[in-house]
Amino acid sequence: MTTDQPQNTPRLDRIEAVLDTVAMRLDTLTRQQTNTQNQLDDLVSTANSIFARNAIMNDVLLELRENSEQHQRSFEQHQRNFEEHQRTTMLLYRV
Repeated sequence: MTTDQPQNTPRLDRIEAVLDTVAMRLDTLTRQQTNTQNQLDDLVSTANSIFARNAIMNDVLLELRENSEQHQRSFEQHQRNFEEHQRTTMLLYRV
C-alpha cells in the first residue's frame, strides 16, 4: 500500500485543485445570483411603482375629461341662455 501512496498523491492533488476551482466558481456564481436577484427586486419595485402611478394618472385623466365635458355643457347652456336673453331683450325694445 505504501507503494501506491506516491502515485495517488498527484491524483489527490489534482482532485483537490479541481474541487478548489469548483468551490471558487460556485462562490462567484452565488455572488452573481445574489446581485442578479437584487437587480430583479429593484426592477420589480420600479415596475410596481410605475404601475401604481399609471393608475393614479389614469384616474386623474378621467376626472379631467369628465370635468372638461361638464364645463363644455355648462358653456353651451350659458351660450343658449345668453342668446335667448339677447333675443327677448331685442323683442322688448322693439315694442
